[in-house]
Amino acid sequence: MQSFRTELENPIVEQDIIDLEKKIRAFREGKIHDEKFRSLRLARGVYGQRQPGVQMVRIKLPFGKVTFKQLLKIADISDEYGSRNLHLTTRQDIQIHYVSLDRTPELWAKLEQDDITLREACGNTVRNVTASPTAGIDPLEPFDVSPYAHATFEYFLRNPVCQEMGRKFKISFSSSDADTAFSYIHDIGAIPKVNANGERGFKILLGGGLGAQPILASIVEEFLPEDQLIPYIEAIIRVFDRYGERNNRNKARMKYLIQKIGLEEVLRLAKIERTAIKVKSYPVNRDTVALPALPATAEYPAVEISNPFRYEQWLVTNVFEQKQKGFYGVYIKVPVGDIPSDTARALVKVLEPLVANEIRITQNQGLLLKFVRKEALPALYEGLAKLELAAPGFDTLADVTTCPGTDTCNLGISNSMTMARVLEDLIFNEYEEFIFNRDIKIKISGCMNSCGQHGLAHIGFHGSSLKAGTKVLPSVQVMLGGGTVGDGVGRAAERVVKVPSKRATDVLRKILDDYKEFSPEGETFHAYYDRQGKDYFYRLLKPLADLTTLTDDEFVDWGHQETYVSAIGVGECAGVVIDLVATLLFESEEKMGWANGSFTQGDWSDAIYHSYNVFISSAKALLLDKGTNSSTQAGIIKEFDAQFVATGEFDLQGSFSDLVLQINQNEPSAEFAAAYLAQAEEFLGKSKAQREALVQ
Repeated sequence: MQSFRTELENPIVEQDIIDLEKKIRAFREGKIHDEKFRSLRLARGVYGQRQPGVQMVRIKLPFGKVTFKQLLKIADISDEYGSRNLHLTTRQDIQIHYVSLDRTPELWAKLEQDDITLREACGNTVRNVTASPTAGIDPLEPFDVSPYAHATFEYFLRNPVCQEMGRKFKISFSSSDADTAFSYIHDIGAIPKVNANGERGFKILLGGGLGAQPILASIVEEFLPEDQLIPYIEAIIRVFDRYGERNNRNKARMKYLIQKIGLEEVLRLAKIERTAIKVKSYPVNRDTVALPALPATAEYPAVEISNPFRYEQWLVTNVFEQKQKGFYGVYIKVPVGDIPSDTARALVKVLEPLVANEIRITQNQGLLLKFVRKEALPALYEGLAKLELAAPGFDTLADVTTCPGTDTCNLGISNSMTMARVLEDLIFNEYEEFIFNRDIKIKISGCMNSCGQHGLAHIGFHGSSLKAGTKVLPSVQVMLGGGTVGDGVGRAAERVVKVPSKRATDVLRKILDDYKEFSPEGETFHAYYDRQGKDYFYRLLKPLADLTTLTDDEFVDWGHQETYVSAIGVGECAGVVIDLVATLLFESEEKMGWANGSFTQGDWSDAIYHSYNVFISSAKALLLDKGTNSSTQAGIIKEFDAQFVATGEFDLQGSFSDLVLQINQNEPSAEFAAAYLAQAEEFLGKSKAQREALVQ
């Protein structure tokens, strides 16, 4: 496999790929524990599928930006290595399915040739940094947040402070107070602001998240100056890394740390960390994300519109005028987020003469095109119509968001993809007036984990199952009343009732019929839901939960012909916990190597953080030998003092806490980095000797 690596110019990326190939080989030879290997491949964007023996590869596209050339490369990669399909995600990534594990290093290397990465697309890392797709062209934006999203992605990629956190960490940037990037459901959400002096900054929200227990983020900064953005995020991540849960992954998100120790304590600890961070001010280059290249021509051939009625609908729902006068943004509604690779190639051919060379993936699994002249709209519509990509109703009730569900995901309980198509068809065929309704959103997930964002839907469904006697049937939990209010304020949907999956269509009919009949003109769905109350909707939908009227068809899931069987695999959304003593000490040696490498390159802060992780991994290994498995790094420090230092079993000058926590008491200077690294190396040597004495 050496030949493909020599084509890469970036030695850091090349080393990443070489390391992955070596680890795959070691795993195949039985030299790496399965759980350790899973953690490693997840951090490289390689994710196990429901189907055995194949992987899903997640391609990390910061704030959803992709060029024509990159989209063509991804399509070619999907043809060569995957299932000839591109799946757009709610985090603005692209996923390729059915990839052989052994071919992932080669696949990654080919993507990197066009500046596309897999690094940290999964695992316990900072996930893809998302942003409003309209950033840069939004008529409502105070300024373009794209450079700030890009700087955040770049700063935390491969950053040692976020390589082995207890769980994933999600960051979003909205372009305006409309909050179209959903700041309120992120670990950190940022909304752009300009103060009275004309200075740029951000409103910051902290500790939001969906999943099985949605928690809305708290506003922690009304105006954080732009140069303080990255230092602020790093300080928060350092606190999450040290104090966050690591054993129970269901409680290992930032929102639960805030629940456990309190918001004020998290902010106090973050303030302490500011001493140790690499930079105290981080000015962002506003020109990093340049405006895309515009089409060469401004003259377009006359075309005959094949469906004038649909064209007029499309203009209303899918087209808007940019802040740049004379240009329009155009949304493409992509059914269930799937684009066959052949269609992707044909799409680029349509777009090249008509739109700017930049596409943004949207949070509802569509695409946004930029800088389209009014004169080009007819030709663009017809080109899209030939590819069946000109459906009106983008981001309306008729545009259903969904995760892959049981099609490919280990955690899927019931089918979501086919259900989404069925519900969209129902709206177009029975409630066509709602294709103009942007107030109501439908979102579906195949399980409670909310990858389809059902927790922030006005009308949401998540996969589940029900027992009817001795049989099990696919079902959906109906969620109502969620959604965006604006400027950092959001609503979490409420669980109302669980019904058989095949009755989701009747659920939607009942809600829409009731809304049409009893909601006065101009009333929002939120106001309607609040006025009627949760119990009203429970009573409205309860007849659909009656299992005494089941038909044989209701024991068969959407998109299937066989009788339903509930089968849930091991989820990989959250990474894993590794409790093997020998593996931990091996990792400590590896981290010591990284610390020395960073020190040699003059990266004092990185060398210090790698050294800190040497202390933690080594101490955890020795504690495990005593049967102690602390759930946080702070707990490891405390327990090591209690069980080794206080008892005299491990000789230290002073406490382990004082030794390790020098990290947040000192500036990241060359002098401190050298001293701290030497102390970590000495501690690792003593830990290995202690371990060897125990096993003899």
